[in-house]
Amino acid sequence: MATAIPSIACLGVIGRNNNPLHIQIFPSYDPATNTFAPIRTPLQFSLILYSALDVFDLRSRQNTSSGVGLSGDLGLLHAVDERLAAYGFETNTGTKFVAVVDMRGRRIDSRTAASVAGTQAALAAAATAGVVGLREGEMKPVFKAMQTAYIRLLQNPFYDPDEHSPLPGTGTTGGPGKRITNKRFGEDLRRIGEGWTPGVTNLL
Repeated sequence: MATAIPSIACLGVIGRNNNPLHIQIFPSYDPATNTFAPIRTPLQFSLILYSALDVFDLRSRQNTSSGVGLSGDLGLLHAVDERLAAYGFETNTGTKFVAVVDMRGRRIDSRTAASVAGTQAALAAAATAGVVGLREGEMKPVFKAMQTAYIRLLQNPFYDPDEHSPLPGTGTTGGPGKRITNKRFGEDLRRIGEGWTPGVTNLL
């Protein structure tokens, strides 16, 4: 017997000027064909990430008016549909991380469930999460690992963050900013997206 549990469908990194820096898409399980394929097109995932920016902006204004400042982990940004939900985190420099979760994206065989989930308790929590959503804090390991990968990228002497952050109001002369194409950063995000399941506490 197989169980469908949440998996990451997309990870996105958005610059401080709301420019997309990196998008990584992951396959989801399709029970109709018993195969794995992305649940949305790259364009659709880009639109989901852009729609998340409205929530970042709204919460930033709310925090500013209440004198809270940046809160870092914003948790659930919005539910896209019955399968997809977007979660977010903002660094103190304004870089935004978005994780789009497919609530039924990973097929897991009950015979191998304990080894994949880590423990029987984690599997039970994962199965429950697939029905009612994720518990608070489930995405923290993802955002912590993404932030660590991003900091490691910034420490690379060959990476110039200014090339990836267009100045606001510069129009076409400033350009949209470059995407992050660093191989190690891409591999880090791939590892994070493939390694996360509900109950995982460390992805570093």
